[in-house]
Amino acid sequence: MKKTRKNLYFCDMKRIILTAIIALSLASCSKAPEPIYPVPTDAQLEWQELETYAFIHFGLNTFNDLEWGYGDTPATTFNPTDLDCDQWAATLKNAGMKGVILTAKHHDGFCLWPTKSTDYNISKSPYKNGEGDVVKEFSEACKIYGLKFGIYCSPWDRHNSFYAFPEYVETYHQQIQELTNNYGPLFEFWFDGANGGDGYYGGACETRQIDHNKYYDYQRAKDTVLAHNPTAMIFGGPFQTVRWIGNEKGYSEPTNWCNETENGTEWVPAEVDVSIRPGWFYHENEDDKVKTVNELCDIYYNSVGHNSNLLLNFPVALNGKIHPTDSIRAIEFYNTITNELSNNKLYDAKANADNERGRRFSASKVNDNNSETYWATDDDYPYGTISFSFEKAVTLSKVMIQEYVKLGQRVKSFYLEGCKDGKWFRINTFDETTTVGYKRIVRFNPVELDKLVINFEESRGPLCISNIEAY
Repeated sequence: MKKTRKNLYFCDMKRIILTAIIALSLASCSKAPEPIYPVPTDAQLEWQELETYAFIHFGLNTFNDLEWGYGDTPATTFNPTDLDCDQWAATLKNAGMKGVILTAKHHDGFCLWPTKSTDYNISKSPYKNGEGDVVKEFSEACKIYGLKFGIYCSPWDRHNSFYAFPEYVETYHQQIQELTNNYGPLFEFWFDGANGGDGYYGGACETRQIDHNKYYDYQRAKDTVLAHNPTAMIFGGPFQTVRWIGNEKGYSEPTNWCNETENGTEWVPAEVDVSIRPGWFYHENEDDKVKTVNELCDIYYNSVGHNSNLLLNFPVALNGKIHPTDSIRAIEFYNTITNELSNNKLYDAKANADNERGRRFSASKVNDNNSETYWATDDDYPYGTISFSFEKAVTLSKVMIQEYVKLGQRVKSFYLEGCKDGKWFRINTFDETTTVGYKRIVRFNPVELDKLVINFEESRGPLCISNIEAY
C-alpha cells in the first residue's frame, strides 16, 4: 500500500513537472516580439489612422489671381461676397475627409484672423466691415461637422518690413501663440519649407536670406504648439513629427519607411500634399482643369496605399465657397474608393501560415477585424508565407496589408501568388511590392483564383502583420 502511494506520488510529481514544462514552453512561444525601433508615439499612430484630410488655401492671392503673393497687394482686396465656412466643412465631410488644415497665413504675410501682431490682416479688409475672423469661423464649422482642425502659418513673410531681423521672429511667435491658444484643439501645425527670397518687405522690395533652422527659434515654436495642443503633429522645421514626401504630385515612392530610411532612428511618417487643381489658390482659368476621379483614385493608391497620409487641397473660390466642380469631383472620388474597398474577400477566408509564434499570434489574426491582434513569426524567422483558401473561386484586383507598427516597421519585400484549379501563378502587380508599414495597397489586373498566397521575402525581424484584405 505504501509502495503504491509512493508510485502515485512520483507519477503526480512527474505530471506536474511535465505540465509546467509545457506551460513554460507555450508561454515562451506566445511572447510578443521585441520592438524594432523606432516606433510611433500614440499621437503619431492616431494621425496615421486619419489617412485622408484636406487643405484649404484662401486669402489675398485668391482675389489677385496669384499663387505666391509678393506681399504688396492691399488688404482691402480681400472681399468674398458669400463666404460660407459651413459649406467648406460639409463638402469635406461628404468627401470622406477626417480633418482639414487652413492656410491662416501664406508667404504674402496676410493673416485670415484679426491678429495683434500686424495690420496686414482681415480686420483691414471689407469683409464683415473689418469684424471677420475666418480662422474662428472655420474652426467652429469643423467642430460642428466632426472634422479635426489644423493650421498653416508660413514662417516666411514677404510683407513684413522686419523679416530677416530679430523683430520679425517675435512677431511670428506672437502669431503662433494666437493661433495655437485661441482656435484649438489642433491636430497638425504646418511650418512650410519656403523660407526667404525676394519680397516687398514694407516697400524695400529686395531679396533677404535667413538660416531657417536657426532664425525662427523653432524650439520655442514647437514648445508653444505642444503646450496648447500636446498631440498635434508638426510639419516642417527641425523638430517635425511628420514629413513631406518630397513632391506635390500626390504620390510617395514605392519603398517608404516611416523612419525615412530603413536604418532611420526617428519615426517620422510621410504626408503627401497635392491640390485638386493645378494651383493651390483659386484661378478661374482652372475651372476645367480639376483632377478627374481616376486621377484622384490613382493619387489615393499612391499615397495612402504607399504608407503615407493624403493631404488634398481645395482652393476656395472668389465668392468664398468651394467650387461646385471641386466639390462634386471630391465626393465622387470618395464614393469610388469606398466602393472599390467595400467587399473584403478575405473576411471569412481560412488563413494558414508556414510559421506561427504560438496561438496568440496565429495566421487567423490577420482577418479577425481586430487591429490589436496580429500574426507573428518566430524570432529566427524574418520571412514567412501566409495563404487564404476560398470555397469557391473569387476574382481579385487589390490586396491591402498592414503591419502592427506599434512594434516598428519591418517588411522589406513580398510578392503575391494565386492558384486556380491546382495551377499556380505569380500575380504581376502594378505597384512594387517592397515596404508595407501602416498600410500598403497593391493593384493588379483582375485574376480568378481559389487560393491567395503572400510571400514575405525579407523583414527586419519576425513578421508582425495585423491586417490583410483583398478586393
